[in-house]
Amino acid sequence: MIKLKHIYSLLLPIVLLTNTLKAQQITLLSPDKKIKLSIDPRIFSGQILNCKVSYLQDAGYQVIIPRINLGLKAGSKLFYKNLKYTRADKQVLVQEDYRMPHGKRAHRKNSASERVLHFLTSDNIPFKVTLRAYNDGIAFRYHIDNKNDDTLKVTEEMTGFLVPESSDRWLQKFVSSYEGFYPLQDKIIQQGEWGYPGLFKIKNSGKDVWILCSEAGLDEHYCATKLSNVLDKNEYKLTFPSPTDGNGTGAVEPKIAGKWTSPWRALIVGSLKNITESTLIEDLSPATTIKDLSWIKPGVSSWVYWANNHGTMDYQKVVEYIDLAARMNWPYTLFDWEWDAMGNGGKLEDAVKYANGKGIRPLMWYNSGGPHNRVESTPRDKMLTHESRVNEFKWLKSIGVYGVKIDFFESDKQDMIKYYLDILKDAADYKLMVNFHGSTIPRGWSRTYPHLMSMEAVYGAEQYNNGSELTGKGAQHNATLPFTRNVIGPMDYTPVTFTNSQHPHQTSYAHELALSVIFESGIQHFADRPEGFDKLADEAKSLLRRVPASWDDTKFISGYPGQSAVIARRSGSSWYVAGINGTDKKDQLNVPFDFLKSNITYKSVLIADGTYDSAFKTTYQKISHSTRLALNCLPKGGFIMVLEELP
Repeated sequence: MIKLKHIYSLLLPIVLLTNTLKAQQITLLSPDKKIKLSIDPRIFSGQILNCKVSYLQDAGYQVIIPRINLGLKAGSKLFYKNLKYTRADKQVLVQEDYRMPHGKRAHRKNSASERVLHFLTSDNIPFKVTLRAYNDGIAFRYHIDNKNDDTLKVTEEMTGFLVPESSDRWLQKFVSSYEGFYPLQDKIIQQGEWGYPGLFKIKNSGKDVWILCSEAGLDEHYCATKLSNVLDKNEYKLTFPSPTDGNGTGAVEPKIAGKWTSPWRALIVGSLKNITESTLIEDLSPATTIKDLSWIKPGVSSWVYWANNHGTMDYQKVVEYIDLAARMNWPYTLFDWEWDAMGNGGKLEDAVKYANGKGIRPLMWYNSGGPHNRVESTPRDKMLTHESRVNEFKWLKSIGVYGVKIDFFESDKQDMIKYYLDILKDAADYKLMVNFHGSTIPRGWSRTYPHLMSMEAVYGAEQYNNGSELTGKGAQHNATLPFTRNVIGPMDYTPVTFTNSQHPHQTSYAHELALSVIFESGIQHFADRPEGFDKLADEAKSLLRRVPASWDDTKFISGYPGQSAVIARRSGSSWYVAGINGTDKKDQLNVPFDFLKSNITYKSVLIADGTYDSAFKTTYQKISHSTRLALNCLPKGGFIMVLEELP
């Protein structure tokens, strides 16, 4: 018979171990205490370093991400298990206050709780994990201090996010151009590789919590990553680019040396309002060192390619689009591919001179060229080296060009990330604005390089040229992008088309007009042909002449991915409110105006769906803080309104 004291002596080590576990667990709370990140830094043999994320509900904190695996490995060097925990730095409050010349909000403020955990690998290499908890999400990154300054090849990143089985998911199958749909996965969970950002709805006993997963602060010291749930349908592991990306050029595994810091791995967390209004990806990225930003001017551009794929070869056609920009009070026009073959009355220099004479700033397209793509479209290869870029940028400035659009990168490997950033650095020296196409997604670069006005990385209106898929799915796709791709940075969708390209659109005219506000891009290419804009009702033309391409503030009003989106954006004292119906049925979109100043009355013009898809219904009324409107939309319809303060 075992005596009681013997039982106690057996249990005592377990009790002490349990108390030690509790004592050594580190918890990080967001400044508003809604988000909690928990980590046990003590690593037993074979255990992978991991943490979990909880969210404050009525019943207390509930786990929304039960496990995030942390770390990486570089050959035989393991930075994720068999680690010796040495210490955790004291928690600090990180606060920032900065301004952006374009984007969803001009004045940015953020704060985060931060803590750095210190480890040693089995071969005594210092390894640190920096954890941050913001009011709208969490982020973490890794630091390796290789004192020998040896170059390490990272062979695998162990970072992975485990989501509950019941989670709804909106994910884009990975392609190097990030051009695809974000279909809902709710009943059947697919396995594969997925591009950022990934949107998840976490269902629990409290309110649903939304999570958007992406990365930020990427530089030439690492490659971009993607998500893979091939091994476990509920665990999304960060993986490197495929060997075949970039036409098979470039190393897959990134090389790091000396004191190295990884990009931030970020989760935006909260309600759909938190998701859509967040600037976390840019908040996490390095501040710009460019002193003079006065030359960075967001705005609308006319664009010949959508309706005329070879239009830039024709000087007379180019002139039509310059004249369109002048009539519509848009500051820019884009000369797309084949401008080096321009004829029919004038050459490139003639077109630039004509545009400048009208007060229109030309932008010019380039093929990024090189062995990483097989696209022969010209001009090609002029961006490949520092010397060739400098020569080209000097020439562009001398003839009066204001920016460049560079296409067909086709890879997220480390060498291509360096190529992007080298272009941005050289363009800044010559005060040229940049738009990347056929590109990766934004990873906060617009903060570090504010002359990066936009990036494509979206299945946009250009696809009406290429197939019929967008015809049927366009409205639903448009109503998904405000919650996915456009959250993380500017998006060159090339919206606002009323006529048809090679394949027709089924969205209403009011839906298309609303996209001028629903979608955010520092350079907003309105893609229709001149007659498409010229035939619009006066109210619609008036709105397109004045709609901004950068915003002082952005507010999420209502919506649900794939179904609808209502967004309000402010420029100065004026508000622009737009809504779209992503479904095949009529819908009523409810708009409260409690985001307005409570002591101000506004005059408004509302342009909504008429009785059929190409008709507008325009109304004028006073709007105040307490106003509530119920606006009827056609299937795949929408509305847009402008509000101005009354004296």
